[in-house]
Amino acid sequence: MSPMAITHLATGLSVLAGAVLVKSVLDQKPMAGGPFPRCPTCNGTGRVTCFCSRWSDGDIGCRRCSGSGRAACSNCGGTGTGTPLPVQITVRPPSRPF
Repeated sequence: MSPMAITHLATGLSVLAGAVLVKSVLDQKPMAGGPFPRCPTCNGTGRVTCFCSRWSDGDIGCRRCSGSGRAACSNCGGTGTGTPLPVQITVRPPSRPF
């Protein structure tokens, strides 16, 4: 084998080994994972289809999506995670008429 073929073989094996390593890391910890669950509206991407592409006549683009057709998710604010908000709900007993 020529030195050039050995170089190409080594490069290909390195790329394959890197891909396997990245896949194993992602399988253990999803990108939008962590302590908070994925947003159910955007499925963890942080982006949703913009209104301008839903009801358009073929042209896509507005200020909200900057022409991409994908806007930040309004449910998670573009983070992709459903962060729980601490809320305190107070319930008063109904007053009785005299």
